[in-house]
Amino acid sequence: MKEKLSFTQLISLSLMLFALFFGAGNMIFPPAMGLSAGSHVWTALAGYIVTDVGLPLLAITAVVFANRSLTTMVGRAGKKFSAFFIVLIYLLIGPLFAIPRTGSVSFELAVMPFLGESSHVSLYSVIFTALFFGAVYVLSANPNKIVAIVGKILTPILLLSIFIIGISAIVNPIGPVGQPVGTYESIAFFNGIIEGYMAMDALAASIFALIVIENVEAMGIQSQRNIAKYTLLTGILATIGLAVVYGILAYVGATSGSLGQFSNGGQLLAAVAHHLFGTTGMLILGIAVLFACLTTAIGLTTACGDYFSDNYTKLEYNHVIIAVCLFSFLVSNIGLTQLLNITLPALLMVYPVLMALVLASFLNRWFQDRQPIYAGILIGAACVSIPNGLESLAANYNIQITALSDLLQSIPFYQLGLGWVIPAIIGGIIGAVVSAVHNKA
Repeated sequence: MKEKLSFTQLISLSLMLFALFFGAGNMIFPPAMGLSAGSHVWTALAGYIVTDVGLPLLAITAVVFANRSLTTMVGRAGKKFSAFFIVLIYLLIGPLFAIPRTGSVSFELAVMPFLGESSHVSLYSVIFTALFFGAVYVLSANPNKIVAIVGKILTPILLLSIFIIGISAIVNPIGPVGQPVGTYESIAFFNGIIEGYMAMDALAASIFALIVIENVEAMGIQSQRNIAKYTLLTGILATIGLAVVYGILAYVGATSGSLGQFSNGGQLLAAVAHHLFGTTGMLILGIAVLFACLTTAIGLTTACGDYFSDNYTKLEYNHVIIAVCLFSFLVSNIGLTQLLNITLPALLMVYPVLMALVLASFLNRWFQDRQPIYAGILIGAACVSIPNGLESLAANYNIQITALSDLLQSIPFYQLGLGWVIPAIIGGIIGAVVSAVHNKA
């Protein structure tokens, strides 16, 4: 019985997981954050790492501890909630937001800079995204090859492209580090936490953990202890890699203020690449973005296909990935900026609930799977996160909901993006009381 992975196998798994995580959002949010944070870039980066490195690693660990089952972890709050929340996660990291974003970011950075003043941008977008999601479908139709395709081929090309741009920007700085703007001047760390939501990695982490586990088992590891060990090692190595790359990209953004103002991090990166290397730089960036987005889209499409075909017997894997690719193709053509305006409100609703669930999972030794406690914690978090998301959505379209905003501002830590914490704790206490009363009855 084989119970040890070789160093090469472990690195391949880690590169695979890194590439699955490192998609569209991971390329564009750190530099945009760095530009806004300016001299407070490292403080903001620390907050970003909490939610986009630390939380994904905690999510992977929580899945491993929950008998390597996402259903077990989420199901502690109830079967109906489990079914709803897991489907919601797959839809958010799948065809609703994350997968379409890979297509729109790829187009904006790999194609649009070379179109000049063309009046046919929409047509080119449709053609490109059709080819992009066609490739995603073809590669996702062979999920057993994901380690070979992603870990051994695409990720090294991706990393090389990123480091060429990043190291060049460090050796030859574009300009001095700028001054922080807006709330980055006073609460850069907490702004970084909110920015970390946008990459959606904590949502994807619980799904990607299952992919790693399947590949560890496919490599011949059968001991439950060793499966858990190698899954956690893979997660640690991959998230360390993410933190290093985020640092490079955030620094690039912090020193690029002289290049102008940008509506999203994609445009900023394009300007940086052009400044450093001209047309060649744009080509290097285009390759990096294309491979980053392609690898993430493959992993997410595969995950959606596996989940829905395994849990809903009337759905076949191939039919699911066709539907995912077609729907993602349609959504990706609404434009990156518009897609980002919708994404953040949705994540503000869901992320606190997920964070509460993951953190509560580490206390299960004391909670002992008692459903009322988990339900209370999640309801408490949702009571703040859902109105927060609605407020953000309204603000994106210049709609003011004064009464809702005033109520939310009165909640402790709300301005720091942590308004859900106290209600979640109160909900957990109420759940514990309900559980105790029910047990005595």
